[in-house]
Amino acid sequence: MKKLFQVVFVVFCVSIVSAFAQTSTIVKTDLSQAEIDRIVKKFTENEALFRQALNVYAFNRNATMQTIGMGGQITGTYKRDSFMTFNQAGERFEKILFAPVSTMTEIVVTVADIDNLGGIDPFAIEPSVVDKYKFTYLGKERIDELDLFVFEVAPKVMPEAKKDVVRLFSGRIWVDDKDLMIVKSKGKAVPEGKERFATMETWRENIEGKYWFPSFSSSDDELVFEKGQAVKMKVRVKYSNYRIGRTDVRIVGEEDVPVEKPAPTPQKP
Repeated sequence: MKKLFQVVFVVFCVSIVSAFAQTSTIVKTDLSQAEIDRIVKKFTENEALFRQALNVYAFNRNATMQTIGMGGQITGTYKRDSFMTFNQAGERFEKILFAPVSTMTEIVVTVADIDNLGGIDPFAIEPSVVDKYKFTYLGKERIDELDLFVFEVAPKVMPEAKKDVVRLFSGRIWVDDKDLMIVKSKGKAVPEGKERFATMETWRENIEGKYWFPSFSSSDDELVFEKGQAVKMKVRVKYSNYRIGRTDVRIVGEEDVPVEKPAPTPQKP
């Protein structure tokens, strides 16, 4: 299996990422509907397998969200570095390693915002609701050493914007043409309602030669709210140090790490 393109490993070099985005071109290639259906079926099956595999892994997540002023200056920062893992039931646990007081004033970031960055998880497509999506084949694109199928993804029916509604992905995904695994996604959560979600671009890294887990997510977006307030956002999230481990077992190769659920967010009176 080819390794994920090198930009994943130097992803903080934003200029390199931008260069790929500018020079890459989608080339339309003819595929029968039967072949397209086969590709979609295979990469969605692989997504389900990756979710199951992730349940026995621990990893680190370093997230930073910033608001940007009219002159390009940073006007506020929210940072949250965490150790993440799962228990046998697949429930996620988080131990916060570093979380200074937020300096954001234009928007309020909640625990849910960080847990659900961009309104969707970094895998983009939840396998349990894959039947709710329409996949449109756009063509092929070569990025670094990978030849990728490119699909436009959108809900077949747009859900109503209401509290606790299931968020769906709307955007694009890039699928390796040999292994039929998603290696990159770019999109946002829908519907938005009163909330606004940034368009997130996520690269994946090959773990142990078989799993493609999120490596880096980024966004430079402007969120426009119902009353016309516009907030420029910069989001950077790095996922690293994937290793076998659970909250109910000893972390392989490390000392025991006490993992606790984060304390509930205080409710406003």
